[in-house]
Amino acid sequence: MSVKVMAVNAGSSSLKFKLFEMPAETVITDGVVERIGLEDAYFTIRVNGEKKKQVLPIKDHGVAVQMLLDALISEHIVNDISEIKGVGHRIVQGGWYFDDSVLVDDEVIRKIDELCDLAPLHNPAHLIGIRAFMNALPGVPNITVFDTSFHQSMSEESFMYAIPYEWYEKYHIRKYGAHGTSHKYVANRCAALIGKPVEELKIVTCHLGNGASLCAIENGLCKDTSMGLTPLEGIPMGTRSGNLDPTVVSYICNKLNLNATEVVNMLNKKSGYLGVSGVSNDSRDLEAAMAAGNDRARLALDIQYKRIADYIGSYYVLLGGIDAIVFTAGIGENSPRCRQQVVRRLGVLGVKIDEEKNNVRGEEILISTPDSKIKVFIIPTDEELVIARDVMRLAHIK
Repeated sequence: MSVKVMAVNAGSSSLKFKLFEMPAETVITDGVVERIGLEDAYFTIRVNGEKKKQVLPIKDHGVAVQMLLDALISEHIVNDISEIKGVGHRIVQGGWYFDDSVLVDDEVIRKIDELCDLAPLHNPAHLIGIRAFMNALPGVPNITVFDTSFHQSMSEESFMYAIPYEWYEKYHIRKYGAHGTSHKYVANRCAALIGKPVEELKIVTCHLGNGASLCAIENGLCKDTSMGLTPLEGIPMGTRSGNLDPTVVSYICNKLNLNATEVVNMLNKKSGYLGVSGVSNDSRDLEAAMAAGNDRARLALDIQYKRIADYIGSYYVLLGGIDAIVFTAGIGENSPRCRQQVVRRLGVLGVKIDEEKNNVRGEEILISTPDSKIKVFIIPTDEELVIARDVMRLAHIK
């Protein structure tokens, strides 16, 4: 039987959505509500392949959800809201509680709320989205899908920090990772393209967007990942510094008369591409500036490419070899130069790409040469599809 399920990603002032026809996995519509809480918020929804946009006041997420549901009716996307049989929610931080997606109940909500300290910009917004849909669609099952759950298969030596052990025991300070839904999707898709079970492969997935992380996957399980307690750890990103000496924080606190929270905020929001280049947090802007002779833009990109290659090299050792490398997300899918520059740094591992095949954007394609010792793929990610599949699996929809 064909049913409709909704995949939702609620941010602090936004609500992204995608409505699927399942089990065919067909996208019926998608869209976003942005600037929630402001007078000039806007609501965009795709109708018959074309985007329709309204600019209007949207008080809160509850209003946004009701506007979405009303639009589904008014645009004749569904005949009745009761056609929606399940809603799946992307949750950034599942902490130590969740190693799989779960059906929402009061205890799940309590635990997500408890974890807000680890994702203060995300988890509270996710809870608002969950409650808004539960109020708008009473009786419809809601499923939470955690960015962190895929990484719960890491061993202690991978997820532990060399800190006083009581910090881990009392405060749960450890590596949690992020983008798990994306890493899981592209790894499984990579296995399908190779024609082998994912359980027989060693894959490194590179989710490269404004936020970015890498994952070492063996037997379909995460063995290590680059993000840590928060998304600040790992490679440099659009505005995040990535790894650095922790004493940078205390040093800059003293030099600029700032507190630790203020410095960490700068490392999150004013570093990475933006901090080094002084141009932008967008790789496209940096590539344009570099082409015009801006050396700091080139440096910002090169620092990231070098760190990506560093992680891939370390994962080669961890996994005892790599069968495939996957590039995904906004930059990974759409920047030929990023892929070319990362792979160039991996020459010692025998990785080679076909420059003509690499000169594409957003396509699912094998770009390595026949004699490359490691296959290299571009695979567009589809986190919403993973969410929709988990709704079907856990809500027992048939």
